[in-house]
Amino acid sequence: MKKIHGLGLSILAAASLALASAAHSAAPAQPHYSLGFLKFTVADLPKMQNFYQTAFGLTQQKRLDNGANIEVILTNSAGLDLALVYYKDNRKVALGNANGPIGFYLKAAEVDDAYARALAAGAKSLYAPRGGNGAHVAMVTDPEGHEIELLHLD
Repeated sequence: MKKIHGLGLSILAAASLALASAAHSAAPAQPHYSLGFLKFTVADLPKMQNFYQTAFGLTQQKRLDNGANIEVILTNSAGLDLALVYYKDNRKVALGNANGPIGFYLKAAEVDDAYARALAAGAKSLYAPRGGNGAHVAMVTDPEGHEIELLHLD
């Protein structure tokens, strides 16, 4: 390997510093991520929209007709949206087991009421409200079988 002396070393060091500086300044800034929505594919859009509006007070923010599907975006004051997608080709919708339940954080006194409202709106109970391990929790499924967790953490 050849030794670099004097001016050659200075030029090499300056070039390396310039390349490193250019690479650093060209790196894009990391975007701020905010969890914004959860999306369910549903078989009966009017029924499911009515369920989430009645049971959990969600309101329609937007309705999109995307050609092959219709998407209804429901929201509440907490800022996390639920998008319901209905495919116009009437494809069979099958629940998988790779995702967990949709979860609603509630005040302690609200878990029982939310559970009762969900059942009245057509949900099925997986288990009634119960406490323990620093939480008060109930589980239901919506009319198409998506799991919903109603949770208060102590």
